[in-house]
Amino acid sequence: MNGPRTSLPDLTALGLRWDDSGRAALTGALLRLSQDLDRALCLLAEIWHAEPEQHPATIAADQLEHLGYLNSFPHQATFAVALDDSPENLDGFRAEPVETDGAIRACGWAPVRSVLTPAACYHLYIGHRGEQLTEPAYLTTRNTCFRRERHYEPLRRQWSFDMREIVCVAGESETEGFAEQGRAVVSDFADGLGLELTWEPATDPFFRPGTDPRYLLQRIHPVKFEAVCDGLAVGSVNRHFEHFGELMDIDYAGAPAHSTCVAFGLERWLSVIVQTHGPKVRNWPDPVAAADRAAARANVVAR
Repeated sequence: MNGPRTSLPDLTALGLRWDDSGRAALTGALLRLSQDLDRALCLLAEIWHAEPEQHPATIAADQLEHLGYLNSFPHQATFAVALDDSPENLDGFRAEPVETDGAIRACGWAPVRSVLTPAACYHLYIGHRGEQLTEPAYLTTRNTCFRRERHYEPLRRQWSFDMREIVCVAGESETEGFAEQGRAVVSDFADGLGLELTWEPATDPFFRPGTDPRYLLQRIHPVKFEAVCDGLAVGSVNRHFEHFGELMDIDYAGAPAHSTCVAFGLERWLSVIVQTHGPKVRNWPDPVAAADRAAARANVVAR
């Protein structure tokens, strides 16, 4: 979600290197803030003793299709491709690998079997396929994610971006409670950063929303709530009910597991922090301190 806002300060001076194709590199002050922010999010994950996991940048295409992503969001998919390795094809490619407009020259491609990660949590459901859970599983992971868009904007809408997620896989009551507490924790964390956050019901960007039953379900019974700051969705809480449990054969107490994820777009958090507090680094809040306070209050409530 995007909306009216004041102009961002000069991000280049703060360490942004931007490519109009939707790619950003961070150095200097912005990189340090990003690193502090992810440490803060890891502290929030510890509220639930979430087990950290690390995954590759790609997902097998057949696995992602099994989860329904390629059918619902083909317009956002980015594929990992390679050249057909025949000597003739490679020699033809080497003659002029890049056209004058910067595009790779048309040539023979090997079969495409991998998709660049569109959401960090997909790896978790695939990785825990077939498990029989007897207690709630809390997990956290971070990945560079890729989603094609009609336009790009530095830190706010990018082709590649960093996503941290905290996931609960359990029964319906546990995942519902996690969603409620997750929203409260994120709001508390944002307040500690001096950010004004609101929660708004949202739908996923389906390719054919009018004919996709999941879109219609989200309109009737909201399961996705976005954390919005100054017109920009910086995170979300998403309830999947049994969707991934059924597809990945993950059981909880003898029934298909429910799941809920709390997702953070790191670059978007950088954007609203800089926009709210200005370009002077000394005026920026400390994300780790804000997370410490939010975690302490959450633990008090839990007890």
